[in-house]
Amino acid sequence: MKTAYLDAFSGLSGDMLVGACLDCGAQLAELRAPLASLGLAGYRLSERRRTLAGISAAKFDVEVLESQPERHLSEIRAMIEGAALSESVRRRAVAVFEALAEAEARVHRTTPEQVHFHEVGAVDSIIDVVATVWSLERLSVGELLVSPLPMGSGFVRSMHGVIPVPAPATAELLSGFPVRLGDGGAEMVTPTGAAVIRALARPAQLPLGFQIERVGYGAGSRDLEDRPNVLRMLVGKVGAGFDADEMLEISTNIDDLNPQIYDHVMERLFAAGARDVSLTPTIMKKGRPAVILAVLAEPSRRDEIASVLFGETSTIGLRFHPVSRLKLRRETREVETEWGKVRIKISHGGAALVVSPEYDDCRRIALEHGVALKTVMERARTAAQRLIA
Repeated sequence: MKTAYLDAFSGLSGDMLVGACLDCGAQLAELRAPLASLGLAGYRLSERRRTLAGISAAKFDVEVLESQPERHLSEIRAMIEGAALSESVRRRAVAVFEALAEAEARVHRTTPEQVHFHEVGAVDSIIDVVATVWSLERLSVGELLVSPLPMGSGFVRSMHGVIPVPAPATAELLSGFPVRLGDGGAEMVTPTGAAVIRALARPAQLPLGFQIERVGYGAGSRDLEDRPNVLRMLVGKVGAGFDADEMLEISTNIDDLNPQIYDHVMERLFAAGARDVSLTPTIMKKGRPAVILAVLAEPSRRDEIASVLFGETSTIGLRFHPVSRLKLRRETREVETEWGKVRIKISHGGAALVVSPEYDDCRRIALEHGVALKTVMERARTAAQRLIA
């Protein structure tokens, strides 16, 4: 499988994503049949070239010929699951709309199933999402990386009225992704584009060792004054296949805390954003037994972690220092067992491959069906091996 890097210096949208895929080698002629199987009507597809700042880019257009109804998540999910698409395309396309529904639900204080899709429920957005997922599979792209995203500025008109840029749903969807607030004089990332990123992509750790095999450009509809309105997609292979990031290790020595409290402290630390928490026995001065409580967290979480440690333990001082991590790339998939679905964590990079069934899923199945936990985990691991073979 290949990796695609989205160099989104002008942001991204659904049509730009599809255009970049077409420019990298996906074929509109082959895309028409799977899109037709969705059962949508009242639209026409076309592909043309746009030249922006001397860059020739593919422009994917969905011309809507009839008015479209508002749709709920359940309707879109049924439409995609009933289409003539591969299982992975169906699963990933549904995941995009589930991510969007969850974001809209948070904005409107409702539930994902009650969300009315307006703009993103329209035929052109549904086609953009499915076409993107289908095209990525056609290009053998298994991993999607994205650059920091310009979030734009100003206001945009929606079915709810005039709303700020970035749109509320877009801001929710891109939580956790590196963004540049105020970069751009218009809406630079649409909700459709943001939903694809939330469901399918992860932030690229730059600088990134990358072997480029194909380069494609997908054009947007507008002309921007300060940059070409194109999305650049690089398809190839990541160097050694390892990820790297920068964390903080925050630690303290404790010799006078009731051991029963540590479990509660760990829960509070994870809720505050800790990535890992460890307890290590040690001997302090004068032979006193103690525990080293160490926390790994993002630098931005330092004060939250410190507040928990000072508030919940007897410590009066903390140590912290930056830590560089090298790690395998991770993804989560679902496999079917004879007792139901189990999530599988797959970590890979270089020649390394680690497959780990989700403990909570396996334990729930073991209790519900009266099966040994180790048996459920073995069957899930075997199913995962077949999936990635």
